[in-house]
Amino acid sequence: QNATTMLRSIATSSTRRFASTTASSAEKTWKVYLSGEIHSDWRDVIAKGIESKQLPVHCVSPNLSHEDSDDCGAIILGMEEKRTNWDKIGAGMNNIRTKNLIEESDIVVVRFGEKYRQWNAAFDAGYAAALGKSIITLHPPSISHMLKEVNANASVVCEDAEQVVDTLAYVIRGDLPRPRDGDDFIPIADRL
Repeated sequence: QNATTMLRSIATSSTRRFASTTASSAEKTWKVYLSGEIHSDWRDVIAKGIESKQLPVHCVSPNLSHEDSDDCGAIILGMEEKRTNWDKIGAGMNNIRTKNLIEESDIVVVRFGEKYRQWNAAFDAGYAAALGKSIITLHPPSISHMLKEVNANASVVCEDAEQVVDTLAYVIRGDLPRPRDGDDFIPIADRL
């Protein structure tokens, strides 16, 4: 078969899908923790993609309000004169949510952007790795070198949110999108 015929076969074949592709009320709902930067719409892109593909996924995340995350300790327990303690109290409260949601997750997606240093995201990735969770990292190629150790522990490294959705669709149901390389795609069997 030539590559074009193979592409058509991939796009229309149900034989490449997993045996459990039929949706049912008994289908597992996957819990996906979305960690990382809060300054772009990447979470919304993933949520919309999951919805459009009707994937059985429930997404959870840390508190996405930077101000609330910083001030939760002072708001709930009262003001502290020393900022160090204020940060520690807020971090402790946020840690309760983060630890529990990561522990309960099937997959942890960790987004790193170019503009801000995401220490929390790196910590989340390390915690998820220590727990043996499946990790998908999401970041632009320009910062791959800085994240080489994090990426070494990830099952998949994605460059955009659509790749995350396509990965989830494949992992959960065996659904493959059209090849990103289009007509230039060559199946591995043809390259051997």
